[in-house]
Amino acid sequence: MPHIYGIAEGAAPLVAAAGVLARDIAARRAGEVDSGARFPKESLEALKGQGFLGLCLPREVGGKGEGPRTFAAVVEEIAMGCGSTAMVYVMHMAAAQAVAASQTMEGKDEVLRQMASGKHLSTLALSERGSRSQFWAPVSELSPRNGNFAVTAFKSWVTSAGHADSYVASARQPGAASPLETTLFLVRPGAKGVKVAGRFDGLGLRGNDSSPVSLEGLEVRPGDLLTAQGAGSKTTLEVILPWFALGTAAMGNGLARAAVAATADHLASAGFEHTGEKLRDLPTLRARLAQMSVRTEQSRALLGYTLGEVESPSDTTPLYVLQARLAAIEAALEVTDLAMKACGGAAFSRHLPLERLFRDARAGWVMAPTVDHLQDFVGKGLTGLPLF
Repeated sequence: MPHIYGIAEGAAPLVAAAGVLARDIAARRAGEVDSGARFPKESLEALKGQGFLGLCLPREVGGKGEGPRTFAAVVEEIAMGCGSTAMVYVMHMAAAQAVAASQTMEGKDEVLRQMASGKHLSTLALSERGSRSQFWAPVSELSPRNGNFAVTAFKSWVTSAGHADSYVASARQPGAASPLETTLFLVRPGAKGVKVAGRFDGLGLRGNDSSPVSLEGLEVRPGDLLTAQGAGSKTTLEVILPWFALGTAAMGNGLARAAVAATADHLASAGFEHTGEKLRDLPTLRARLAQMSVRTEQSRALLGYTLGEVESPSDTTPLYVLQARLAAIEAALEVTDLAMKACGGAAFSRHLPLERLFRDARAGWVMAPTVDHLQDFVGKGLTGLPLF
């Protein structure tokens, strides 16, 4: 049966390998990663070792040369095992695409080779305390200094903050007249002025280390720039946002699929000793499981269609990308909520992974662009208004 995301036949082994990794490594440690808010290092080492950090990088730099369809299918498999691992992976992949798209960065190919070989984990450092979830409008600004630039910024949410080898960061260009006149640049965490400024202790996705990072008078060389001055918004909206949106949509679908599977297993195995009935014999619980499955597959089908739009872009492609992310967030919320209700005490007492999935799914609601942003963007798109 064809994959719902339309992956090529040659990509099937990669998706299957991601599924094995998710089940054998990520899922087995997901509970302790969550309870201890611990970075999923074992899962990341496995992803690195199997070349998944370079999944969508060009073959010329050692990557596997896969496109968004395979990316979505792989993320979904990983998310079924561990949401935190999937979040770290999506951020890396979006950052890697920003590096790959650069026409200005010095040493770009060497960085891409390191990523492809599993030696370089990247992430995004866009959101700022001053502009909150409107990550496309940083308040920090690059200032010319002795042929280079300097920047001071407080990046409020940086996934993998203490574990990444680079951050793709943003700031306004020197003398910017608009918050959208931005420039992207690569930050090395060990550079002078770069400091992880806190510890992540969130409700869900607790192992993804989304900590704040401060940049204090950081020196940025011209060769560190990923875009021309003022061209950062174009890369953010045309490269980073689509890859991030597709990846987080697949992550939401993976969480929903995991909830459906765990609920089905519980209903089929647990029951009432005094009657001999299984939970699956109750029509109300079967109905909830049916709702969960239908809602999940609706979201997956929309993402599958959107991936086709991305392959053959049209005027409606950006709208579908936004809708796919919105649908997946809402599906994950609804499905995990129904799972908690269907499985009752076994879910609430954490005897099942459903309580973790329930919390992980809620991270998507507040992750920029938030659900409120997405609904507004989709409404603007449908009525012919500009997004910004």
